[in-house]
Amino acid sequence: MIFAINEINRNPDMLPNVTLGYRIYGDCGTMDILRAALALVSGVKEEVRDNNCTKVETVQAILGHSGSRPTIAFQKVVGGFHIPVISHFATCACLSNRKQYPTFFRTIPSDYYQSRALAKLVRVFSWNWIGAIAVNNYYGRNGINAFIQSAQEYGVCIEYSESFSSSGPPENLQRIITIIKHATSRVIVAFMTHREIKLLAAELYKQNITGLQFVGSEAWITDHSLTDSEGHSILEGSLGFVASRAEIPGLGEHLRRLHPSQFPHSQFVRDFWEETFDCSLNESADTQRKPCSGSESLQNVESQFTDVSELRFTNNVYKSVYAAAHALDNLIKCEDGKGPFASGSCADPEHIQPWQVVQYLSTVNFTTGEGERVYFDKNGDSPARYELINLQTANKGTMKGVTVGRYDASLPESHQFIMNNVPVVWGNGLTEEAPVSVCSERCLQGTRKVLQKGRPVCCYDCIPCPAGEISNSTDSIDCMKCTPEYWSNGQRDACIPKTIEFLAYDEILGKLLAAFSLLGLFLTMITTLVFYCNIETPLVRANNSELSFLLLFSLTLCFLCSLTFIGRPSEWSCMLRHTAFGITFVLCISCVLGKTIVVLMAFRATLPGRNMMKWFGPAQQRISVLVFTLIQVVICILWLTINPPFPFRNMYLYEDRIILECALGSAVGFWAVLGYIGLLAMLCFVLAFLARKLPNNFNEAKLITFSMLIFCAVWITFIPAYVSSPGKFTVAVEIFAILASSFGLLFCIFLPKCFIIIFRPEQNTKKHIMGKTSNNDIHY
Repeated sequence: MIFAINEINRNPDMLPNVTLGYRIYGDCGTMDILRAALALVSGVKEEVRDNNCTKVETVQAILGHSGSRPTIAFQKVVGGFHIPVISHFATCACLSNRKQYPTFFRTIPSDYYQSRALAKLVRVFSWNWIGAIAVNNYYGRNGINAFIQSAQEYGVCIEYSESFSSSGPPENLQRIITIIKHATSRVIVAFMTHREIKLLAAELYKQNITGLQFVGSEAWITDHSLTDSEGHSILEGSLGFVASRAEIPGLGEHLRRLHPSQFPHSQFVRDFWEETFDCSLNESADTQRKPCSGSESLQNVESQFTDVSELRFTNNVYKSVYAAAHALDNLIKCEDGKGPFASGSCADPEHIQPWQVVQYLSTVNFTTGEGERVYFDKNGDSPARYELINLQTANKGTMKGVTVGRYDASLPESHQFIMNNVPVVWGNGLTEEAPVSVCSERCLQGTRKVLQKGRPVCCYDCIPCPAGEISNSTDSIDCMKCTPEYWSNGQRDACIPKTIEFLAYDEILGKLLAAFSLLGLFLTMITTLVFYCNIETPLVRANNSELSFLLLFSLTLCFLCSLTFIGRPSEWSCMLRHTAFGITFVLCISCVLGKTIVVLMAFRATLPGRNMMKWFGPAQQRISVLVFTLIQVVICILWLTINPPFPFRNMYLYEDRIILECALGSAVGFWAVLGYIGLLAMLCFVLAFLARKLPNNFNEAKLITFSMLIFCAVWITFIPAYVSSPGKFTVAVEIFAILASSFGLLFCIFLPKCFIIIFRPEQNTKKHIMGKTSNNDIHY
């Protein structure tokens, strides 16, 4: 302060024809500080030099105090007299309250900014589960409350928040030690002074509690006395923000010119001089030290007093003096009509009032020789600029603060906090990576957070996303549903296209059904070949060879149409498969029905007086087959015209895959086709049943009855199986029904005849076929 005042007084451009004077109150304790404040507002009676001030009682500004609590106490006294107070170290956020402290200014940032900076520091290192300990006074409580509020805005949770005082009962400290011992958080934010942190570190050291990462406030993070305390190694690796380091040209030389003769009444100077040179300034005192010679000098002495390499809070004092000087300079140099008071008036330099100095301090704005801009906001606070300090062990077991980052609240949010490229020593003794202090580990992609009941939001469980939902970021709160055509992968971190499923030739079921279809086709062609080679034999001729060949042709088509149900459905294949199936089966049943009618007519024609065969000869048989088939053709044409089958992507039957199937289009058309086939089959079954008691040698009716029984049984069971089968199995059921009924007709009607033709040729004679029963002489 003295250096800055002398520097200003020597500057001809500042305060011309005006000399700044000062009065130093060096007493400690709140009561002594209050007495000093009362003395100031009552009028100064003593000065350092004569003729310093134009008026003896005038006090234009008060510099100090360094503590928040005494500042709060005396600010309430001097504030009523509108005397400005400029502090270099009182950081309590409460002092920013302009209603309570309208004349308070400071060149150190408020704890509000320090608290936000600490909260951002905690967030940068992903510490979301921490403990908080404060000194039990204005400074500690307000600072830690501001920190907790800011930390919670950043999503940081506080496991515990405690406070104690160095003058409080020891039980409070022991209780806090127990809490730390059983806590799961490994990071502690300590908003306290050097006295409390030394007590805390010593007790932690005694109980061998290690592995803690301390984040400290500026009140203790660079205090030189930490090394002298027991257990200071506990604090190694601590991080904290402090005022930016600066250089003050000429201050080092000024300090080295210090001599006791300049301050004969200063106890501090006397003690410092005697300790530094191991001599005594008081010759009459009973001491073991030799008397000082008077030639001692600090020019070649290295001590904390002469060390100007770490000017942090010292620079705040320097700026405080210059702020007051610039305010007074602006006041004196005011031009009428441009002043800050009513009608642009200026203050009277011969009668300066303290409240006028407050007005000019509010608008002061200057830049120091080091390029630092100094001004005060509407609350009297300075810009928040900090250096991030890391306590690292230096030589001889001491600790030094190494700058590892910077924080500037005046910059945009994304650029406020910058880490330097300097290795950081962490509280757990490692330099490679920061310690982990979380309540719950991060939820990986594919999971979501579920809060644990009754615990803070930082404590949660990681639950895998359900099928069909994903989370593609860590710590996701919700899982996102995939769109209908997509499904979650196995890791639940991405949506992938659903598998499209249909009955294909390259799968086992498709291969089996295709093989049976080809087998049926092959057996039908063999049967046709056997009948064709024996077309003139009595057995083939007696079984109406024309209808038999037509029936074999329709069975061939039935086996072939089953193949259209296998493969990727398309618009044409969907229309073909159902219509081909309906028409070929009606053709097949029509042929069987024709054979059944022929058998009945042949039997009735042998009775006396009846000539039934003339009404159902070959021409009528062809017409009946044609008419029955044309009716089905008309039904299929109407179906295809009105609402034909079409390929359909069924995304609702299964969640994880898409079934590509043929939608019926018109359900009425489909069931009309099946119903017509069932009607003909039932008619054929009834007629064959009526002809079951024909002579044994002619067993065509029995074979037709049995084949129709199988046919009807297959298609009756088909209906519930078709309705209940999912996905591609619906198609498989339909193919199975086609193949089963086709094989039933082929085996029941043609297998016995082929057996006789191939293996029993002696029975393939007209005599055998026209054999007599025991009571009748019937000829066919």
